[in-house]
Amino acid sequence: MTINVFRRKLGRLRHSDSALTIPVTFLMLFVSMLGIIATTYYYSVERIEARSQILKNSMAKHDMTSLDENLQAILWQTGSSRTLEISDSGGELRVQPSKNLLLVSITDNNSISDTVFNATIGQVAYDLPYSETSDAGLYLKGDYRSIVDQSASTMAQLYIRKGAEHDEILLRARPLASSTTYLAEDNETINNLRIYIVNLNSSQDIDLMGKIPLRISCTNIEDTTRTYNVPYQVDALNVTASLDGIPGQISIPISGNASGTMINVELVVCEIKIETWIR
Repeated sequence: MTINVFRRKLGRLRHSDSALTIPVTFLMLFVSMLGIIATTYYYSVERIEARSQILKNSMAKHDMTSLDENLQAILWQTGSSRTLEISDSGGELRVQPSKNLLLVSITDNNSISDTVFNATIGQVAYDLPYSETSDAGLYLKGDYRSIVDQSASTMAQLYIRKGAEHDEILLRARPLASSTTYLAEDNETINNLRIYIVNLNSSQDIDLMGKIPLRISCTNIEDTTRTYNVPYQVDALNVTASLDGIPGQISIPISGNASGTMINVELVVCEIKIETWIR
């Protein structure tokens, strides 16, 4: 009798353990599922944020490219203007008229050695929001050169560089030098060197986020000429430009003979004003 009672109690205990195992198992499965869902959600959010950041960066690149295209469209046309809107790409637009010092000098490594321009010409920067990836060093337009000749496709230098905190898209214009040669009535060879400069230093100082309507205007064109009559043969004239501390140089061939030549150095400065625009 005692043995049978013991067996019955043992059976009830085993049945109780089995009953307890079921909710414990379901609880473990539930916790596991919550973990899987949380992990999946986390990575989904990360992917969405990454794609959103890529889209915002693409919008910022497009807007800065559009800014340059509108600027190029009004160059050398006094009184012309364009309007556009910078999108809200999560970053900050900075128009900096007092930045970007340009120093331009010429020399024939003999008697000609002059500084023809020394002033800030301004720049436009867009500070991108934080991103895990970096495009620093990527040129959207132009290249690394601080001065270009007439063979260049653009004066613009639009590229991405590392800023104080995040990457920034920088837009500025490089000087461009071109030359022509002709014979005067007295058979004297005349060399004309023309240096083009785009100057943004009359622009409004802007530091804004969000959507920003802008107006770009060509306000003035200044043209000055220096003439050099040299009594010796000149093979080339070197034009050196330091753009925001980065030097560059091009060599312009000069025609003439042992008795000398005439060189006209013409400086053409296009004044561009960028300001906020109220519709």
